[in-house]
Amino acid sequence: MTPRRSVILDLCVQAEFHTLLLLSLYLLFAGHNQPGGGFAGGLVASCAFGLRYVAGGSSALSRSISIPATTFLGVGMLFAILTGCVSLLTGHEFLESAIFSADLMVLGTVKTSSVLFFDIGVYLVVLGMALLLLEQLGGADGTDPDEVQP
Repeated sequence: MTPRRSVILDLCVQAEFHTLLLLSLYLLFAGHNQPGGGFAGGLVASCAFGLRYVAGGSSALSRSISIPATTFLGVGMLFAILTGCVSLLTGHEFLESAIFSADLMVLGTVKTSSVLFFDIGVYLVVLGMALLLLEQLGGADGTDPDEVQP
């Protein structure tokens, strides 16, 4: 017997999923001057995927994202480590912040710092760990509970 799924939960998750992902990106990019950053943004994105898992199971989670969780972990660690190494190569302290500015025709002068790249790494590591945890929870007994057993 297959478990019954909640239509209300499915609709709510479908409506909130993309909104939560946008909120997580806002927290990532606004984290330098306001509360937020890579960790808070990664947690909100993880919650979005967690809701998708609760509503639809591991098959809905795998349909939501096709990139393996270990890829997020690796790329996130690479971003964080390279951010520190670049500051060392330029003669500064490890993870010392640098400010970059570019003059874009349409937007004007845009400023960012090296902290953004470190925060992107933290965001990806947090998201990758949450996705890996959800994948492991879905396959804990070796069977997919979403598949119908004959």
